[in-house]
This record gives sequence, C-alpha cells and structure tokens, in this order.
Amino acid sequence: MDVLQNLTVLSLEQALTLPYLTYRLAQEGMEVIRLEHPKHADPNRRVGQNLLNEDQMYSYYLTINSGKKALTLNLAEEEGQNILYSLIKELNVDIFATNQLPRNYKKLGIDYETLRSIKPDLIWLGVSGFGPQHNEAAYDPILQARSGLMDLTGERDGDPQVLGVPLPDMGTSEHSYGLIMKSLFIREKTGQGSCLHMSMFESSVSWLTVPITIYTNTGIFSTRRGNTHEFFCPVSVYKTQDGYVYLAIGNNRQWKSLVSQEAFQSLDKPEYEYNEGRINDVERLNQAINEITQEYPSEELISMLNSLTIPISKIRNISEVKEDPLLRNKFLSAEDHKTGKTLTLAPPPYITPFMEQKEHKLSFPPRLGEHNQDFLCGSLGYSQNDLRALQQKEII
Repeated sequence: MDVLQNLTVLSLEQALTLPYLTYRLAQEGMEVIRLEHPKHADPNRRVGQNLLNEDQMYSYYLTINSGKKALTLNLAEEEGQNILYSLIKELNVDIFATNQLPRNYKKLGIDYETLRSIKPDLIWLGVSGFGPQHNEAAYDPILQARSGLMDLTGERDGDPQVLGVPLPDMGTSEHSYGLIMKSLFIREKTGQGSCLHMSMFESSVSWLTVPITIYTNTGIFSTRRGNTHEFFCPVSVYKTQDGYVYLAIGNNRQWKSLVSQEAFQSLDKPEYEYNEGRINDVERLNQAINEITQEYPSEELISMLNSLTIPISKIRNISEVKEDPLLRNKFLSAEDHKTGKTLTLAPPPYITPFMEQKEHKLSFPPRLGEHNQDFLCGSLGYSQNDLRALQQKEII
C-alpha cells in the first residue's frame, strides 16, 4: 500500500481553494473528511445546476468533492469543539486544514497551538486571502485584481479581464499541496508537525516572475497585450477558414522554417530575420500572417507546421478537448449509489498509484453530514440517542 493511503485529513472547508486541495489529496488515497457547519454549509453546494434534483448537491460542488467523507459540526459551541478534539485523537488525524478567516481560529478552537496540544505531530494548514494577520474577505477575482493578474489580461486598449480559470484559487491549492508534501517529509525525518499559513495573495503574486523582475530593474511595466506575446513574435491567435489557431514562434530558426513554406514565403524579409525586427513591427506582421492563415483550413496549417516542429494548435472548445486522444483513459469518475448518476471528472495532473488501483473511480461527493453516524458512532462510540440529542442542539 502506498504510504499516503494511511493518512487522514480533516478539513474545515468551503468554496474552491481548500476543497480543490483536499480533492487532490483524496486522489492520493488519503482519507479526507470535510467539516461543515450543520446550518451554514459550504455555499458552493447550491451553485451551478441541480443535476440530482436535490438540495445542496449542485454541479459546482460536485466537481471537486469526490473521494471525500462529510461531517457536520458546530464549532461555535464548546461541545462541538470537544467532538473535534476527540476525532483528532481517535482518528489519529495527520493533517488539519481550514480556510476560515484567521480571526475565527481561536474562537472555533482550531488554532494551531490548541490542536497541537492534542496531536503534537499534526500538520496544520490555514489558507486565507492575505495571511494570518489579515481578515479581509477574498474571492478569486478580488485576488486577480489585487495581485495584478487582471491588469495583464485582456486586449491592449480594452478593459481588464478575469482569467478563464480561477488561478488564485487553484494556484493556491497547488502551492499548499507542495507545502503539505514537504511537511510530511519533514515529519517523517524529524517526527515534528508543522504550522503552515498560505496567503492566496502571495500565491497569486508569485506567478508574476517576469513582470515584477523587469519592472523593478528597468522601470518598464507589463500590461494587457491581448493574444500577442510581450517579447516574442509572431505569437498570437490567427483566423483560419474554419476557426482559429494559436501559432507560437519561439526562436529565429522556427521563423526561418515558417517562411521556407510556399504559403509564407512573402514574409521572408531581411527586417524579419531576427525576433527584434519582428516584435518591432508586431501589428503589421500579425495582420499579414492573418491574411495568409485565413486561406487555409486549421488542420492543413497544423499538419504543415507540425512537420517543421513549429508549435501550433487549433483553439478548441471543451467538447473537443475532452476527445483529445492524449486524454484517453485519463478521466476520473464517481458513481452515486443513491441516484445511479455517474459523474465524469476532469483528468488530474497525473494518475496516482491509488487512482490506478481504483480504476480511476472515486466515491461520489458526500451529502451534508453523510458520515456523521459512521464517525461519531463508529469511531467515538456515540449512541443513536446521542446523535439525536446533538442534532436537536444543532451541534451536528
């Protein structure tokens, strides 16, 4: 058995950032238990389409919560906190994660010092918008705006645009994933746990490697440039007879190969021999290329340039991406034994040994509090009467 399959994650989570992280951990075979308030559950449960005709199981929630179990617990009450502490002991929890506002850590009894006193080698992760000293609310577009990502996205003379995917959310998840794996290694070597604070803002800004270094050293700042590249040309979207392609010339050798083709020979000019000359005349050059590419079907251009090892791709929609032969047998699935519905899930960055073992199948996203009885009765020894009493007091 893979060593990661012996680990237990308890996550007080909502929205996208932390649930995506724990979804990735579930794909590694970790037992992931998501905690939610019994009355104020994850808002994403009611976002998207109601595929199951069932409250709090909407499509946006379903996308990243397969492979998990679900508990409800009111941590604003002392009794709820005591149940949490018992769970951490009895389940031998390895990782506790939360994306609550930092000001709520102590109030809810989930701060690192409190939980470390219960489980000294615990790996504790707090994901917040701007770090543990700040309590500003933050959603992905707010982080895109504040980090500068939005100013880099859109047409040169147009309004700033949000990215097509929520990079601050999912990028923070990936950075947190790396921190957790590092902390597991440290614990294996030293026996010590870790306290990890991940700022979505800092995570987002870390992607600005080129813009920040160039600005601070030259005073030149990057901004929106549409589909073109700041430093390389031609790199852009070009119209074809039947759609669009993205062509990227990354060096002068590739340019020479391009203009060696009969279709592009008219562009074989001395002033375009080197990238500097091409980037200085980017608008006219792109217009000239566009006039050529419109005369050809996408697949003919792709075949021609692929034979020259020039990077090019048709701009695909999601249905076309799903049919890519490179993704065959890469998608995951989750079947709901209650309704018979089977979800097709996006392929992960890589297929883990656990997912190979499970034939790419995960358990269906859990309903709110679906596993209360399993853990409270099965692990903590509560009776059915105890459960009913906790429900009446709105502890679970």
